[in-house]
Amino acid sequence: MRHPVSRLRPRALAVGLALAAAALVPAGSAGAAADPYAWAALGDSYTAGGFVGDPLPALGDASRDGCDRTTDAYPDVVERELAEFPPGRPVDLTNVSCGNATVENIATVKQTPISLVQPPADGWPAVDTQIKRAGLNDETDVVTVGVGGNSLPFGGILLRCLNDGATGKSCRDHYTNPPEGEESIEEKLRRVEGEYIEMLAHVHDAAPNAQVITVGYPAVLPEDSSDCNRLALTEVGAISHADVDWLRDEVLERLNASIQRVSGFFGDRYVDVYSSSVGHDACQPAQEKWVEGVCGDAADYWPAKVGALNCALVNKRATLVHPNADGHANTANHVERAIRIALLS
Repeated sequence: MRHPVSRLRPRALAVGLALAAAALVPAGSAGAAADPYAWAALGDSYTAGGFVGDPLPALGDASRDGCDRTTDAYPDVVERELAEFPPGRPVDLTNVSCGNATVENIATVKQTPISLVQPPADGWPAVDTQIKRAGLNDETDVVTVGVGGNSLPFGGILLRCLNDGATGKSCRDHYTNPPEGEESIEEKLRRVEGEYIEMLAHVHDAAPNAQVITVGYPAVLPEDSSDCNRLALTEVGAISHADVDWLRDEVLERLNASIQRVSGFFGDRYVDVYSSSVGHDACQPAQEKWVEGVCGDAADYWPAKVGALNCALVNKRATLVHPNADGHANTANHVERAIRIALLS
């Protein structure tokens, strides 16, 4: 059984902030009803949750859209914690995050979801940009954004590293000196940074009075690549230790640095969840990991087979290196604190 992520420090901070907020409430206003703060959560599967908790909307609900949002993903965890903040004024969440979303799906390009969980016979219809789905406007108080990985795409790079590792090749070599017509990792990171700048400009334009909070990615790979047991699908499979180091240092950490840098351009808050998740990556023992491996633990509704990958062979589900409930709880701690500070600033 996993150990729950400690919430003592965030809760202590929450109490302090709530007291500060109460001191700012004018005399005689205690009984007055107040409109809730409006919070919109935008992002990809690391925001939506995928296999973490119960599906939102529920299985069988006609409003299901193929985005795989879940009850224990960090937006819903945070919303439950902010139900009475400040006293008498809750925070109302509109969560339009969607698995496989790219940076462009936030503001400029519609997305066709790819969920394998009870898809319609003719596939999922395209959904509008997340800015439009969330209804961002001048009354939106807070926007959180967790996106970027699919624009590289990190999942595609990881799959290439997995396949190359199985044949003794290095994916690092491929992305450092790619074939003609393919982007190098440097070109990918520059492109994504440009897309992120454009996306945040659209967010600010749509919600001019909102506090915008960007959310980085956790430590999905270990600081010491030898922690990974090569060929173990419950970790990162056949990816070589050298490529694990490259993925961590030259892809994931640089993507996070880019998101933080661009956030600074706009004066937005950046939530670092990487530092606190070091040591809880996909290559750690089950009771310590906050990120499931290529195959991992998930509820029965989540698929075990994706393409040629069949995690049923190891009695697991296809979790594809995504945060589990403990990982989302950790992100929730940091995002909750950032939202509290933003609403009191």
